[in-house]
Amino acid sequence: MTRLAPKFITFDCYGTLIYFEMAPVARRLYADRVPAERMDAFVDDFSAYRLDEVLGPWKPYKDVVANALTRTCKLNGVEYRDSDADAVYAAVPTWGPHPDTVEGLAKVAKEFPLVILSNSMKDLIPHSVAKLGAPFHAAYTAEEAQAYKPRMQAFEYMFDQLGCGPEDVLHCSSSFRYDLMTAHDLHITNKVWVNRGHEPANPYYGYHEIKDIRGLPGLLGL
Repeated sequence: MTRLAPKFITFDCYGTLIYFEMAPVARRLYADRVPAERMDAFVDDFSAYRLDEVLGPWKPYKDVVANALTRTCKLNGVEYRDSDADAVYAAVPTWGPHPDTVEGLAKVAKEFPLVILSNSMKDLIPHSVAKLGAPFHAAYTAEEAQAYKPRMQAFEYMFDQLGCGPEDVLHCSSSFRYDLMTAHDLHITNKVWVNRGHEPANPYYGYHEIKDIRGLPGLLGL
């Protein structure tokens, strides 16, 4: 088997490395307004609207959350409160890594520079990186790129900052829609899908599949 040898290993952060608790937070927050039998649909709508909100010009992530919640509540006939977005945004820096993340990163960090490209803000990402237990060469945010993934501009910003091209990175994500589809379109041939159960497999996009970050060292011959 050919061992991968990228100049940089790049990662999505929330969902891939950090346990993304947006749905659990929303479930707790709206438990008094959304009936239990409708909650799954409500959080699915919230997820869909967040994706829609990041496809246009950049805006602060708190606005992404607020707009997505407002639209979700409108669709579902639920009362929206400004404090809802405040509560969700405040929860983000408290989230921790998946149980496998720290162990997997520790092994690859010894041999490769690690980079994060996240749909985050400059004031949020340090709290998350600190919990990962590995040295990161860089952590780039949508705020710095002035574009959210899946927009190509976010990836192009990362390439420019690293002084490299698509052929130089191995990009790892648990999401096709936010990361791996765009990575494919930008000719990143070395891609890793971390199958956290967020989305179904999509072999068209050409990737190495691992169950969790503990599987990453094996792809790199470590």
